[in-house]
Amino acid sequence: MKKVAILQSNYIPWKGYFDLIAAVDEFIIYDDMQYTKRDWRNRNQIKTPQGAQWLTVPVLVKGKYHQKIRDTEINGTDWAAAHWASLWQNYRKSPYFNEVAVWLEPLYRDQTYTHISTLNRAFIESICQYLGIQTKISNCWDYPLAEGKTERLINLCASAGGGEYISGPSAKNYIDDKLFLDADIKLTWFDYVGYPSYPQLWGEFTHGVTILDLLFNCGINSRQYMRHVAA
Repeated sequence: MKKVAILQSNYIPWKGYFDLIAAVDEFIIYDDMQYTKRDWRNRNQIKTPQGAQWLTVPVLVKGKYHQKIRDTEINGTDWAAAHWASLWQNYRKSPYFNEVAVWLEPLYRDQTYTHISTLNRAFIESICQYLGIQTKISNCWDYPLAEGKTERLINLCASAGGGEYISGPSAKNYIDDKLFLDADIKLTWFDYVGYPSYPQLWGEFTHGVTILDLLFNCGINSRQYMRHVAA
């Protein structure tokens, strides 16, 4: 039975995001939804000696209250050098910094991105490649889009040939379980609880930072600290 997950793109997401990707056969980026400010679409956190620090990609939002994520434009290019400088400053002494930097630095220095959705997908795909995650990644607009929150998810899953939909737990607030039952699609809730700690710089351990923290500290061994990525 083909497993499908559908989620909005995030900027350099945390490890649970990639564990969800690894748990399914096809991961559909749901960037046809409305862009929301102060969310994970364009920012994430790293660890520093002073505590958690946000890395935020500036986007154009003034007067664009109803724009979709896929239409949200990045404001300028200076952010890329600043983000890489922050990563270098805070992780250059981590065990696997140089190994990861070989493929990560060019994403910041050699590429120009115009839209946040395109940027997010480029980073997500590169991180998946490093971890050996071979899940097919699609955009939601590759398939017909239905009306209704739950109906749209069901239609996307069915259009992708999925027989099981794996959802993040936050969607329990709006998903209508019965509609999945009526569509003969199994609904499974993904569990982010129980990840083991890993060697981490800068004080008290925290799980909720970007996966880059895990990669810099553990390299390819990062897979040992995830539940669905083959070690």
